Amino acid sequence: MAVNLRGRNFLKLLDFSSEEIRYLIDLSKELKKMKLAGIPHRYLEGKNIVLLFEKTSTRTRCAFEVGGMDLGMGVTYLDPGSSQMGKKESIADTARVLGRMYDGIEYRGYAQELVEELAKYAGVPVWNGLTTEFHPTQMIADMLTIEEKFGHLKGINFTFFGDARNNMGNSLMVACAKLGLNFTACAPKELWPEESLVATCKELAKEHECTITLTEDVKEGATNADVIYTDIWVSMGEPDDVWDTRIKLLSK
Repeated sequence: MAVNLRGRNFLKLLDFSSEEIRYLIDLSKELKKMKLAGIPHRYLEGKNIVLLFEKTSTRTRCAFEVGGMDLGMGVTYLDPGSSQMGKKESIADTARVLGRMYDGIEYRGYAQELVEELAKYAGVPVWNGLTTEFHPTQMIADMLTIEEKFGHLKGINFTFFGDARNNMGNSLMVACAKLGLNFTACAPKELWPEESLVATCKELAKEHECTITLTEDVKEGATNADVIYTDIWVSMGEPDDVWDTRIKLLSK
């Protein structure tokens, strides 16, 4: 099946078919090979993108800047103090202004509804570099890494330990369900993903002949796992009083 993603937003993996996600992984693999071989691939020469960060990050910023420049694009970085978005300017106004100047917008910040609103008004593609609910760009990198290690994705037993309600737990569950990996979330029940998302992923898992499992049992979660993945226990922007409760829950 021919895949054409030209002009598409990349806000969450639920918006994309398994074939489209597979295409993005394969494209990433090819571009990585070209970079390692020293083959120029400035396919987007003359384009400009803006990185709009309400949450700072070393790796995400550098990955987008280097990737953009490798492809020949001009890259502008706006940190939390360099934009009036949500302060003197509405999200919609910010989207319209940036969309007139840039060919694409990457957003890293808080609620998923913010990146969705940016995409609604920008008129150019918007990419989600992390929201509270989802982190789709990280999934392409993670799935590529797993495939590089094992040579395949389908049938891999993947376990996530930690706060399974966060953007990583949610996105990994979706990615595994769409690509045929058996996903297990090992966490206290209070930290399991939302039931509606779990139900959606279980339906996707049936379609792609894999499983979704939620457990509080560490031994059950680790047994037969090919990949064990974890993440920060308290996310940026959460209040300080979350620490004690979260650490007690995850230290059981």
